[in-house]
Amino acid sequence: MASQQVFTLLVEVGRKPGDGLPKGALGAALMCYAAARDEAEAVRETVALLRQADLAPLDVSGYGTLEERLAAGHEIGDEERALMERAAQENAVIVAQVEPFFEAPEQ
Repeated sequence: MASQQVFTLLVEVGRKPGDGLPKGALGAALMCYAAARDEAEAVRETVALLRQADLAPLDVSGYGTLEERLAAGHEIGDEERALMERAAQENAVIVAQVEPFFEAPEQ
C-alpha cells in the first residue's frame, strides 16, 4: 500500500443554507491540506468532508505534495509546513484558510 502524503488543494464553494459563510458572500475559496495515498483520494475525502459541513464544493484545484510544490518553486513557510505535518499526523483534512467572495462593486 502506498504511504500517505499531504496534498494542497484549493476548493471553491458556492452558497448553501447553513454554510456559515458571511452574509452577502457569493461563495468562498478554501485552502486545504489533505492526507491521502494520491491526489484523487485527497480530492474525494476533502469534497466529502466539506459536504458534511454543509458547504457546496464547486471546483477543486490540486497543487500537489510538499515536494512537488517546492520543485515548482513555491515558497512554503513554517506555519504552512506545520499544518501539512498536522494533516499527516492526524490522517486528516485541514481547512487552513477561508476567503469569502463578494460581488465586485459597480464601477
